[in-house]
Amino acid sequence: MINLKALIKKNTILKMTSFNAVVIVIRLVISFFIMRFLAVTLGEAGIAKIGSLRNVVQILTSTSSLGTFNGIVKYVSENEQDQNRISKLFSAVFIFGVIGSVLSGAILFFSATYLSVNLFGDDSYVTLIRCLAFLPPIIGLNRIFYGVINGLSDYKKYAKIELVSYLFSAALLLIFLYSFSLKGVLFSIILTPILSFAVILMFFYKRLRSYIHLNELSFDLSFAKPLLAFTLMSFISSVLINYIELDIRTTITNRINISEAGYWTAINYLSKNYMVFSSSIFTLYVIPKFAKIHTGVAFKKEVFHIYKTILPLFGLGMLLVYLFRNVIIQLVFPGFDGLEPLFKWQLLGDFVRLATLVISYQFLAKKMVWSFVVTELISLGLFYGLSKYLVDIYGAEGVVMAHFYRYAIYFFIVIFAVWNYFKNQDKKQKDA
Repeated sequence: MINLKALIKKNTILKMTSFNAVVIVIRLVISFFIMRFLAVTLGEAGIAKIGSLRNVVQILTSTSSLGTFNGIVKYVSENEQDQNRISKLFSAVFIFGVIGSVLSGAILFFSATYLSVNLFGDDSYVTLIRCLAFLPPIIGLNRIFYGVINGLSDYKKYAKIELVSYLFSAALLLIFLYSFSLKGVLFSIILTPILSFAVILMFFYKRLRSYIHLNELSFDLSFAKPLLAFTLMSFISSVLINYIELDIRTTITNRINISEAGYWTAINYLSKNYMVFSSSIFTLYVIPKFAKIHTGVAFKKEVFHIYKTILPLFGLGMLLVYLFRNVIIQLVFPGFDGLEPLFKWQLLGDFVRLATLVISYQFLAKKMVWSFVVTELISLGLFYGLSKYLVDIYGAEGVVMAHFYRYAIYFFIVIFAVWNYFKNQDKKQKDA
């Protein structure tokens, strides 16, 4: 036990993972309880509609701040001691946030009828969507503040904020589900950003004030060009992928039935809950770490260090999920009989995805815009094309098969792109 404690203390990744593990396990237990309650109460069709709204909220999470999140992480990490550059960074970030929030809200408000009919099947959700149209400013501020937390690698504060926010949002969802059924759940989802905003201010207000000085903000766009690169990358990685998920869910509904769409949404929801273990590590540790690495040898060493630390843990966790898949279905998704065949492909795809993401975060850390854009478009194209083809043959299982095939190919594409980057860097240094 002493040796284990010493190992965790010396290993930053394990330290972050172990600290977040308690929080995430609590979140997973609550999440499973909520998923079961939703599955039993609303069925496959309700789960599919919830998935569609979550995709819309995810799109807003990116567009409301014009996709500056990873840029904030990178530049706060690099310049946390330089208050002048930090002020210039946030001057540009808040300008981006105002533009993104206004555009996002206007588009959502005026397309509410179209979205209601296409996402939910009728126009009875117009009020819901128009209420959501007023929230981009809050969503954008949340994203900016989370960027500061991640840039400073303040994993303890991050874990506390995540847990308290999740507990509040879970309580709100259950109250609204009991009171208003499906529409109540959907309204609770759009109100969650307000709760998150309040929790961030509760735990992180003093630290934010030490970095964001409102009196020093100005119409300074010196960081605009660097941030625009992250805007482009965020559009592809967040907006485009959520749009594709919305389209695929509609395809499954139209070509098969909404129950199959519910099965796919359920396995996605399950995947996102256990993959949350990795997301905090990537933004809190990987981007700040990679931003400071400048040689291929050091990068390779760090990648193998991350692999040795987290891949065995995730591999074991995913194996347990697969072995107990029928138990999970009975406990969390009773009656979702078509869910069992999806586990194998989803878990295989997620494991390869994890290995790929570790390397691909070099694109964000080093702002390798075109490498990111090209490889991500190939990845999304593979997923979209394979899903459309395989769904007619295998149903919802075809989409999770496409998920695995996509990342199996994408892994080697990313390795080649990063290897080529360091090869060019070495050449430039020799020429200099």
